[in-house]
Amino acid sequence: MMAKRKMSLNELSEKVEITLANLSILKTGKAKAIRFTTLNAICEALGCQPGDILEFKEGNQE
Repeated sequence: MMAKRKMSLNELSEKVEITLANLSILKTGKAKAIRFTTLNAICEALGCQPGDILEFKEGNQE
């Protein structure tokens, strides 16, 4: 979605007011959870819906 919007990780980080490190963790799928407020802010910045950026993966989930 970032590529579609031609937005860099740095630009999104500034718009969402989240650290670049935390945003990178979310982008790589290494995060175990995300706050709804953060998800909402990302969706607002990218002009998308949560389903556009989230993916369900079966596997080793606790």
